[in-house]
Amino acid sequence: MECQKANEVEKENQLPEAEEPHRGTTVLRTCFNGLNALSGIGMLSVPYALSQGGWLGLILLFLVAVLCWYTGLLLRRCMDSDPLIRSYPDIGERAFGYKGRALVSIFMYLELYLVAVEFLILEGDNLDKLFPNTGFQIAGLHIGGKTAFVLLTALVILPTTWLKSLHMLAYVSAGGVVASVLLVACVLWVGAVDGVGFHENGVLLNWRGLPTTLSVFTFCYCGHAVFPTLCNSMKDRSQFSKVGSYVETESSYNWLSVNAAMMMVLLICFVTSTITYGSMAVLGYLMYGEPLKSQVTLNLPIRKIGSKIAIYSTLVNPLTKYAIITAPIATAIEDTLVFSNSRYVSVLIRTVIVISTVVVALTIPFFGYVMAFIGAFFSVTASILLPCLCYLRIDKSARRFGVELVLIVGILIVGSFAGVIGTYTSIKQIVKHL
Repeated sequence: MECQKANEVEKENQLPEAEEPHRGTTVLRTCFNGLNALSGIGMLSVPYALSQGGWLGLILLFLVAVLCWYTGLLLRRCMDSDPLIRSYPDIGERAFGYKGRALVSIFMYLELYLVAVEFLILEGDNLDKLFPNTGFQIAGLHIGGKTAFVLLTALVILPTTWLKSLHMLAYVSAGGVVASVLLVACVLWVGAVDGVGFHENGVLLNWRGLPTTLSVFTFCYCGHAVFPTLCNSMKDRSQFSKVGSYVETESSYNWLSVNAAMMMVLLICFVTSTITYGSMAVLGYLMYGEPLKSQVTLNLPIRKIGSKIAIYSTLVNPLTKYAIITAPIATAIEDTLVFSNSRYVSVLIRTVIVISTVVVALTIPFFGYVMAFIGAFFSVTASILLPCLCYLRIDKSARRFGVELVLIVGILIVGSFAGVIGTYTSIKQIVKHL
């Protein structure tokens, strides 16, 4: 999710490259890109989310998946209103003008920023598990534990953020889908082969933990920022005759074909992701039950080879994705400055961003609670509420009383309630542990 979303925002700030006519992205590759958009660090926390809400929390996982799939389709319908729409902020502008574009962009940038913070927290937690009691001295001051690893990670990542071209890093980070599958396989191996077993019964339902469960699950499915880009990447390809009746002229497309293809892609992506997330949640909960930590890798026995593979594969992705995540934020800031083309200004801005994320990560080093906050506040808004509001604003026929209007209004009411409760709960937990 986070890598694809960053690429989407970054492309907005770049000049369009020359493209071969009628050449787009295949349905298969679009499915892969969609899966990569929905696969991220949320995979580490779905067992924790399930442990917070109990076994019935799996119903919430399914409901959130269906809900986000539907709102993804609403974004697709919003794009039908204007062929010039190419991104999520474009949809916001089409619906509510400049203010709508600004609102969507702000939510996207802030979410990317907090995901970058989560990367540093993740690196600090897992490196501290691999190498406990590690520290160093600076000017007589001892720095050890997670703090030391967060600082070291920032030093390693910093030079990558100075790069203007991130195509190579984007290529490397495209292995997110493979890393997610590998993580599930390693957890299964640890449980089945390395002696941990699947003996925990867990609880059926924990009402108090449901807000956290819902927030984390919503975080896992917040790939909506990239969905318009995925659709645009496909619509120029004549192969759509395989999906629907594709008719191409110099200036028009058969939108039925594009819609059918995108619906199929979204369905495949959400079904596959739900199976992967559900499998990880069930495996982790059966293995460790209530004592599950915010990242399942922190529960794994460190001396087992399967555990080490899982942790190392988890550590690699943030190192390659951090620069991509923060690049759109830096570009947005640079575009507002007079000296936007200055190399020194660019390096300074990106360095300040890294330093600020380090400060936040060290101040609020609570991976699970921060993820719950992102899911409850940013993901609920960007993935559930805004698609519904934009659709109702753009498509006047959708405002007529009927099943669809009742469904969308119901989603807005339930989503708002869940977002408020989840945000309050996550902030309360963060403040409590400060």
